[in-house]
Amino acid sequence: MTRRCRITAALALAALATASCASKHKQEGPMPLALKEQVSSVVRSGAGYAVTWAGVLSNPNRGQFGENAVAVVTAVDAAGKEVVHLEQPLNAAPPGRPLAFGGQVPTGGQPVRVKIDYRPASWRAASRPPSAFLRFPISDVLTEKQPNGSYLVTGYVLDPFRKPAGALAVTALLRDDAGKLVAGATSYVDDVRPGTKRRFVITVDGVRGAVSATDVYATTWGSTARAYEDLARAGAVPLHTTPPTTAPFAKDRGYPPYNDRRQ
Repeated sequence: MTRRCRITAALALAALATASCASKHKQEGPMPLALKEQVSSVVRSGAGYAVTWAGVLSNPNRGQFGENAVAVVTAVDAAGKEVVHLEQPLNAAPPGRPLAFGGQVPTGGQPVRVKIDYRPASWRAASRPPSAFLRFPISDVLTEKQPNGSYLVTGYVLDPFRKPAGALAVTALLRDDAGKLVAGATSYVDDVRPGTKRRFVITVDGVRGAVSATDVYATTWGSTARAYEDLARAGAVPLHTTPPTTAPFAKDRGYPPYNDRRQ
């Protein structure tokens, strides 16, 4: 190999290394919220119509909250005229977890096509590891079909933190036999006390097809992480707070300690 060839090869390798470093540099930083699924529908409502929608966004970043994301819902009629334009601020997406949401808006014109776009989130570094942002437990979920075709979802949400949750957004997602999202809606529960349950009631309209399963998600209300951060900072409610009521054993029934020579 001549000297010129060696110099050319060295320059090519340097260029590849620089491009690789630049590519890695571009990949640094938080990844955007990812759309996992969404659904929308149009139903009759009084003298007009109602556009309903639900979706799930995933936050792949375990160290950041996704803040100030917005869902932009538009709908047009048969003539192509826009009859719905709504910007829905979304709640802060917890680190490494999904964010479920739903909504509804009335309209006088009949929509024939609905579109949902998303404005990207801004990012805030979480002050604690992801495990500190406990999930809000959901229990006793009951899904009932109503005579008008809507579904009523009821249940209880619990505050696992030492501090009261001022407001929680609770979203019910309805699924068919194949697990496909067919509808969803969001309701709100105020003043959830530490270690106690509060009942939620959610009406889901615009359901297409049979419902076989219901997923319910709860998160703090608000487009920033402040509420969740305050709860995590207060700490979790102890799992076992009730002392035992039985008398202690007269004799230890466990194994003797290692090297204990007593008979």
